[in-house]
Amino acid sequence: MYKRPATGSYFLGCSLGGRQGIKAADMFPEDFDGVVAGAPAIDFNNLYSHRAGYLPQTGAADSKDFIAPAVWKTTIHSEVLRQCEAIDGAEDGIIEDPALCNFDPGALLCRNNATADGTGCLSSKQVEIVRGIFAPTKDAQGNVFWPGMNPGSEINTADGLYSGKPWANSQNWFRYAVYNDPGWDVSGYKLEKDGVFAEQKNPGDIRTHPSDLSAFKNRGGKLLMYHGQQDHQITSFRTPMFYDHLSRGMGLGTAEMDQFARFFRISGLAHCTTGPGAWLIGQGGAGGNAAAIADSLPFHGTHNVLAAIVDWVEGGVAPDTITGTKFVNDTVALGVDFQRRHCRYPRRNVFKGDGFDPKNADSWKCTCS
Repeated sequence: MYKRPATGSYFLGCSLGGRQGIKAADMFPEDFDGVVAGAPAIDFNNLYSHRAGYLPQTGAADSKDFIAPAVWKTTIHSEVLRQCEAIDGAEDGIIEDPALCNFDPGALLCRNNATADGTGCLSSKQVEIVRGIFAPTKDAQGNVFWPGMNPGSEINTADGLYSGKPWANSQNWFRYAVYNDPGWDVSGYKLEKDGVFAEQKNPGDIRTHPSDLSAFKNRGGKLLMYHGQQDHQITSFRTPMFYDHLSRGMGLGTAEMDQFARFFRISGLAHCTTGPGAWLIGQGGAGGNAAAIADSLPFHGTHNVLAAIVDWVEGGVAPDTITGTKFVNDTVALGVDFQRRHCRYPRRNVFKGDGFDPKNADSWKCTCS
């Protein structure tokens, strides 16, 4: 027994944990004073449906036009960086805002009788596979079912969603939660049949896509969301869509949303942890060294998302930016490589240009343009 009531209650989670945090704010608005939801697996049925669609899209690993993981990591990733790395003003291997990257895989089409040998160019069919992966999936009515993958993520996605193997989580979700059929085969997945049915069934009311969090807002609750811009599990384009969905549903503009919900796009962060950018923001979690090195950060709202939500709830100080940290080789003992201030949505980071060091946080500015 603690002999006194709690003075504050907070939720911190990423991916499925991020979904749970938003679900709690929706269904149990009195439970938490502040929620930190990273890369939230919202709109869950459609997320798992979309993942199921990758195998039919890429083909099996032994199919004629299958793109090997090594090609994604080298040929395709290099071309993504060539086309999009410098849009933010700095050539540092990090795409600050993948939404500005209109990647054209046609640049990799084999020409002059060259053959797609898995090294320097792609066949026309392979170009269309890549184009389809980065394009939004639409339903029969032409509505966006799920946004495309974020350019830059392919270096990690290659060994997972693009591996030419069934994505076990999606296959098992359909087998045991949606259809109760252990023999269901993900290679035959069809959006119009399987995706629509999964959303209609919504097992366990897991969907999680609220359009109104007024009860949470009105009791003083605060929501801080973040999403890595190099996420290889959940496209980084999904969370801004959710933010906009909330804004429309609640009839709130950005300034009004800022009073209770803020969203930060973390460049160079993969799924919840690790990546080439200043990805460490106090999120903890499994994978890489995130949990182990989180204690090396000051527990301060400018560097740590948990501290930021506490400051916001208890001190009324809302986070304007979140400063991410990148250690050399992700090893604390080797020291800090660089830091970067990540902007709150809809602002984006832009490099100040010649004469500035991209590893210096002061060399970047948040802008709406």
